[in-house]
Amino acid sequence: AMWNRKAWQPNAIVENPANGHAHAVWALAEPVTRTEYARRKPLAYAAAVTEGLRRSVDGDKGYSGLITKNPTHEQWEASWLTDHLYNLDELTEHLTVSDFMPPDSWQRTKRKNPVGLGRNCTLFETVRWDVYRVARTIRKRNEHPTPEDRHDLEAAIVNLCQEMNSTFSEALPASEIRATIRSFYKWITTRYTGWLDSRTTSEEKSAAYHRNTGRQGGLKGGIASGEARRAATRQRIMEAISNGHS
Repeated sequence: AMWNRKAWQPNAIVENPANGHAHAVWALAEPVTRTEYARRKPLAYAAAVTEGLRRSVDGDKGYSGLITKNPTHEQWEASWLTDHLYNLDELTEHLTVSDFMPPDSWQRTKRKNPVGLGRNCTLFETVRWDVYRVARTIRKRNEHPTPEDRHDLEAAIVNLCQEMNSTFSEALPASEIRATIRSFYKWITTRYTGWLDSRTTSEEKSAAYHRNTGRQGGLKGGIASGEARRAATRQRIMEAISNGHS
């Protein structure tokens, strides 16, 4: 699997001599933060690169990525291929050229048992739409957010995140769930227009929708349908004149 990849070989391949199962390890020049201080986009980027590397070696879809064979242990056969340290952009370039990098839609795909970094992405992409919906529903109750509204929002986010996490074959650590909950709550209460000005936003969206629908209807019904009606009228007149002359 590594033979034609001189430019982006793994740093090490650690094999179990008894059955041939092996781990390929790519070492990064800079670590990817996965704690409560992590930002979602770099984590999602790292998850996509990890998926690309897995595809490049036709790796196990169920591998969590949390534990690997110790290359220095005498029980395993380790092959050290390079001491080069990679960055994510470099790996992405090689994976894209070789058509192993997953498409953007991969992050939004509901996988039955996501593992590794993919769990974070699946949790976020799946739960966030429910969080938006719940936030809009809660905000419709009062003109301005109340402490009770904020409490209900946080409780709803906690329930949604924990419910999704319980569906994973290997659940995310509690610290990562807490970080995701805080991230959702902070973004909703400081930046989401559906929460900051729910009623005005809903009215504006509704008005914009009806304006656009009316415009499209006018284009289709007014111009296209009107022209068709006029053509049909002209046709009937010509037929009447023709019948009258016969």
